[in-house]
Amino acid sequence: MTLSTELRYLTLAVAATAMMWIPYVIARAMSNGSAAALGTPDPARMIETAWAKRSRMAHLNAVENLVLFAPLVLIAAVAGISTPGTAFAAKLYLGARLVHYVVYTLGIPGIRTFAFLAGWVATVMFVVAILF
Repeated sequence: MTLSTELRYLTLAVAATAMMWIPYVIARAMSNGSAAALGTPDPARMIETAWAKRSRMAHLNAVENLVLFAPLVLIAAVAGISTPGTAFAAKLYLGARLVHYVVYTLGIPGIRTFAFLAGWVATVMFVVAILF
């Protein structure tokens, strides 16, 4: 069995999301020492740069959105739904989430909003493909 385009891009989105913690944990280790980074973070004592906070928030946002997107891709795969539109939506989702993570971390608000909306559109495209 070969992976559909949708499942391949979902796998890439999961892999990217799974690695988004690395920059802010490295920043935490650099600011607070490796022992603090390896232990349970104490918000009252933790020093965190602004970009690392944004990176952590972008990662949380990516996880929250993946929880909605992934089941839709899996439902479409089980139902045998694979169209040029769903393939495009899967590619759009991955691209949008990567752009969102980068611009959120860099603190670029306008592009961040458009990237978020592009990911949301990709999610809605799967809902429409499944239901209609």
